[in-house]
Amino acid sequence: MCRWVAYSGSPVLVEDLLYMPKNSLIVQSLNSRLGAEPTNGDGFGLGWYGAQDTPGRFRSTEPAWNDRNLRDLSAHISSRMVLAHVRASTGSPVQETNCHPFRHGRWLFMHNGYLNGFATMKRDLSMAIDPALYAEIEGSTDTETFFYLALTYGLMDDPPAAVARAVGVIEATAQRLGVPFPVQMTVATTDGETLWAFRYSSEGRSRSLFRSTDAATLRQQHPDSPVLAKVSDDARLVVSEPLGDLQGAWREVPESTCITVRAGSEELQPFAPTALQGVG
Repeated sequence: MCRWVAYSGSPVLVEDLLYMPKNSLIVQSLNSRLGAEPTNGDGFGLGWYGAQDTPGRFRSTEPAWNDRNLRDLSAHISSRMVLAHVRASTGSPVQETNCHPFRHGRWLFMHNGYLNGFATMKRDLSMAIDPALYAEIEGSTDTETFFYLALTYGLMDDPPAAVARAVGVIEATAQRLGVPFPVQMTVATTDGETLWAFRYSSEGRSRSLFRSTDAATLRQQHPDSPVLAKVSDDARLVVSEPLGDLQGAWREVPESTCITVRAGSEELQPFAPTALQGVG
């Protein structure tokens, strides 16, 4: 599978997110504690929001732990919204266009998991994508198809509803084609202002996902922590696995849940696929 980190808050140096924590994403790329496999060396991606209307993005097929350009850039980029991902391929080629996060306009999208039976479903799922969007697909991953399905079904208007519709289409297609348990996902998506994250699987046994405790509470509990001294009270992280062992810092996101993070506030709500009439 993969590991990922999503940050929302006051501007933070990307280096502090990717390299400084005890169990940082770079550490996880070599030795993940909770992933389906310990090594995530099939490329990486970094997305961030800065002065331009669209987010910046840096992707590479190099292992994250071995990329000197990532180390250098991360020490110079500061952003209020950051998505970062280290990849363990489930079968699609190791190439730059298959590295997360994927981008469309102001939107970024990344995924840990897989669409079971994707090769069987790929044609039908591709046909469900808006033809005006389809030409933008550059890679061959199930995640990019998933992203463009979500865009087709209204991601830019209502992300939770759009992702629910996209998952509904995938599951209906799988049922028609005899594919069991098609969706395994933790997903993060953002427009640069709000962060949405999802934990769901058709089997009900989803990959790990955690959210940080609010920084103000943690700062009171751990006044000597140098990391907490750097972040603002509105800082929030959603991660595949905790970045450290600080007591009380991390809470598991429940199964079948969508979490919405904006301006230091967060809301958890149940997540379930939406069946579309005539699909499947």
